[in-house]
Amino acid sequence: MSFASALVIFAHPDDAEFMCGGTVAAWTRDGTEVHYCVLTDGSAGSNDPAMTRETLAPIREAEQRAAAEVLGVRSVTFLGFRDGELEVNLDSRRAVTRVVRTVRPEVILAPDPSRLWSGSGYINHWDHKQAGILALTAVMPDAPSRPMFSELLEEGLEPFEVGFLWLSADEPDTFVDVTDTLEIKLEALRRHASQGTGEAEVWVRERAREVGEVAGFGYAEGFKAFVLRDEDQE
Repeated sequence: MSFASALVIFAHPDDAEFMCGGTVAAWTRDGTEVHYCVLTDGSAGSNDPAMTRETLAPIREAEQRAAAEVLGVRSVTFLGFRDGELEVNLDSRRAVTRVVRTVRPEVILAPDPSRLWSGSGYINHWDHKQAGILALTAVMPDAPSRPMFSELLEEGLEPFEVGFLWLSADEPDTFVDVTDTLEIKLEALRRHASQGTGEAEVWVRERAREVGEVAGFGYAEGFKAFVLRDEDQE
């Protein structure tokens, strides 16, 4: 399946590269216009006693822009909510809706908000779950409903109905072959030097191999896909 445009909504700089970097690289290669919406400032991404939130936030923004450039992403919007304290409220919903109505993407990619943990060795980050909920609330009711955030109409942002939603889920039903773009994904991850993401290369490669084995590809990324608009409505 191919799309003309896509919006990736995620909590922290580097989340998108881990979640769907191979897919983004494959899509941009094939002509999809991909946009990023980064919800937080990434300022809690260090335990170094000498590192402050104020120092880290611009570092992570620069790293995210560099990673997006590697993948061919068209634009990156930073909403700047405080890392670790992301809330689903009217302010955050309005901010995400503004981006969705501006970009007007054919598909949204986001984390699965129902994912609390993975296996017995990983507890999902609070912000990841909130990011997923914000993506869902943008899809319904916020972006398509005229009464929601009517102040956005004054900005010229008309309601918009998203046609497809893909969530990065542990039990995917839709797969993207990233055999030819895995190395680009890994190169983009290396741009997040402050997070030591280069050290995750073995794990990232193995995870892509496992998903690929299920899908019948060398390497793959998997998603739970929702079709929200009938082709007859196009």
